[in-house]
Amino acid sequence: MPAGGKRKKVDHITVQEFLERHGDDLELSVQHPVVGLDRLIEEPSVNRPGLALAGFTTYFAYKRIQVFGNSEISYLKKLSPATQLERFQQLCKQDFPCIVIARNHQLPEKLQEVAQQKNIAVINTPLQTMRFVNQATIRLEKNFAPRTNLHGCMVDYRGIGVLIMGESGSGKSETAIGLLEKGAALVADDNINLVQIGGELIGSAKDFARGYLEMRGIGIINVANLYGLSSIRPKKRLDLVVNLKPASDLNKVDRIGISQKKFKILDLEIPLVEIPVAPGRDTARLIGVAALDLQLRKLGYDMADEFNQRLREKMSNENPA
Repeated sequence: MPAGGKRKKVDHITVQEFLERHGDDLELSVQHPVVGLDRLIEEPSVNRPGLALAGFTTYFAYKRIQVFGNSEISYLKKLSPATQLERFQQLCKQDFPCIVIARNHQLPEKLQEVAQQKNIAVINTPLQTMRFVNQATIRLEKNFAPRTNLHGCMVDYRGIGVLIMGESGSGKSETAIGLLEKGAALVADDNINLVQIGGELIGSAKDFARGYLEMRGIGIINVANLYGLSSIRPKKRLDLVVNLKPASDLNKVDRIGISQKKFKILDLEIPLVEIPVAPGRDTARLIGVAALDLQLRKLGYDMADEFNQRLREKMSNENPA
């Protein structure tokens, strides 16, 4: 099965977008007059400009948010007003996105004026410096993470994130309903957002579509109203891809399962199972078995390999030569 999804790469976000997405969580407030919100953050990390304030600007990380903590503010206070101004002007020539000042410290008034003249936003947070650095980095990495969209239906079945794919009319939504009745939770239907974070793929639905599922002949249903709030997951790691095949392919799919197929998404290979859909086959139950089999494989127990070993032993005993 070919690799899925068109890769979408985020090269930058604006300071305005950073504030809108994370301002509440990071307790950010912009000093007035508000300037520089259209500047670009081009790297998913932050920088503490201690060396730059000391006059060394070679290899300066100008694409990152600049964070002033206790060390930077204490160092500035030990400088004479003239040296403060000179070093800060030199720093502001680097054309970075913005300044975030932790622990609610304040820049000297003259330095704030320089930042405003250079169209650089000065942002305050009461958070401790390293807490802000860690939290901001995590959020920026999510903003810059590679992402794609796939057509299908994704559920969480007993801790296994399952993406059900197939041609239109193959029964993806009906199969998802069958899994929901067995205790699964719906992650997304029709359009699945996938983001690569920390070597994993995280699936989710668009906010307006979360919890809704389309069924042919019935229409749009609210999953939470039918099965309760526990039947919805806002996001889930993707562990298994199931491709529903036409009944005509019943004899073309793997029957042993020794060599597991993979489905590549955003350069990551996800285990793939192909299940033919035919009258009388309980597709939801088959996917449930595939998910439980994957759980056992993750624990180091491979049922297909165990059977293969037993078969080899029997053949060896019957024919020692």
